[in-house]
Amino acid sequence: MILAIELIVMIVALVVIHELGHYLTAKFFGVKVNEFGIGFPPKLVGWKKGETEYTLNLIPLGGFVKLEGENDPTEPRSLANKKPYIRLIILASGSFMNVLLALVIFTAMFMTPRDVATGNVIIQDVSTNSPAELAGLLAGDQIVYVNNKVIHNIGVLRENTYRNLGSEITITVKRANIQKQISLIPRWDPPVGEGPTGIRLSLENTTIIKESYPIWEAIPKATVEIQNVLFFTWQALRQWIIGEAPFPGSGPVGIVKGTQEVVSIAGITALLPIAALLSISLAAFNMLPIPSLDGGRSLFALIEWIRGGKRISPEREGLFHMIGFAMLIAIIIAISYNDVLRIIRGDSFIR
Repeated sequence: MILAIELIVMIVALVVIHELGHYLTAKFFGVKVNEFGIGFPPKLVGWKKGETEYTLNLIPLGGFVKLEGENDPTEPRSLANKKPYIRLIILASGSFMNVLLALVIFTAMFMTPRDVATGNVIIQDVSTNSPAELAGLLAGDQIVYVNNKVIHNIGVLRENTYRNLGSEITITVKRANIQKQISLIPRWDPPVGEGPTGIRLSLENTTIIKESYPIWEAIPKATVEIQNVLFFTWQALRQWIIGEAPFPGSGPVGIVKGTQEVVSIAGITALLPIAALLSISLAAFNMLPIPSLDGGRSLFALIEWIRGGKRISPEREGLFHMIGFAMLIAIIIAISYNDVLRIIRGDSFIR
């Protein structure tokens, strides 16, 4: 119960930070902000400062910013009245804030001293008919490199494997003191418990080192971490679109269940990197060119910019976003239904 409350607070905070980006840039460019709400209506309490009403609402699943005339360019201080490039900045600012938050979280994590295990990564078992078995990997092999990247712990191996799902990788192993290169393709949708390559690993001759980085090194590492998350997300979506992998995402139900699984393994401190991952996911999802999302509205602004200021009629754009919103709700319900079925089947949400 406590974890569920913490997760709700975290999600609300991520959405509020997203909406704060829209709020600040809208104010900067002179767009009238009618309301900044935490949670969704019905309204519990509200107060007005200047031209903006600030509200606290009953349903604690996010937040919103209500801008003047989002589809009505006749209002002089409306969003729709602004030049396309200004609308693009305002619409993208929410996702920018989410990425910025993730950068701060990852930077803080890299600056915080932590124990890191290093040693020899040894294959303990190879699953039957897995990519590893078909390529010739054997139990007892020590994995030394993946695509010329030194492998000094299991985490580094996993990162380099997942970056190349569906693509060929070259694994250098040490077998009887002789190095051997083996190529294989990590799979997208492996059987439960096998992983992309089908190997079970152990770390031997382990040394624990204290690892932390100064801020000038932590920020670039945090940037790479964000790039990795975006890359994994894009790869998973691409494979789903072409039919080579299942849908990679989860709805609210799946997010809660997956978080519970991670926390049960790694402890409550795992909520911090989870917050960073969700923040990046929120940023990426909102910028998809889907009607009613920031990306969908940005698409209309971009089309207008390309057409030299000639815009699609506000009525058509409004209808487009209304239909898109209904479709989006239907998709979320379908994904949540699938998440419930996965829970009933006992599937893991973090494999």
